[in-house]
Amino acid sequence: MIDPFPAAILVFSLNEGAYSAETMRAALESIPVGQIEAGYCVGMNYFQVMTKIVLPQAFRTAFPPLSNSLIAMVKETSLAANITVTEMFMATQRIVARTYEPLALYIEVALIYLLISTILTKFQRFGEKKLNVFEDVLRR
Repeated sequence: MIDPFPAAILVFSLNEGAYSAETMRAALESIPVGQIEAGYCVGMNYFQVMTKIVLPQAFRTAFPPLSNSLIAMVKETSLAANITVTEMFMATQRIVARTYEPLALYIEVALIYLLISTILTKFQRFGEKKLNVFEDVLRR
């Protein structure tokens, strides 16, 4: 038997790890082979090709889906209540059982989730703007 909290961390980590790995694999495969060959032609070694050519482009491609996955995971943490992990939504349910005021409490929880998602979305937008610098450099 494993405690609920470590089990939730393990399950969320495995799930997100699988999606993230697939996202990065697709982003790496989206880089044209000609980019890699051009790096070798100018005398770069494998490490230089990866760090200066491939990874910046791949990360720019992978950043939006990875960020969306993070935001979705934050919203999905309420599923951890199914294995008795006390998280924000379950704590609210317990308070509702004592106070019999579900509407105000559920609205408060929804606003907290909205606030967290909005902050993460702002960080995502900021990161995408920073990563678009690579696109401008490549177009020149």
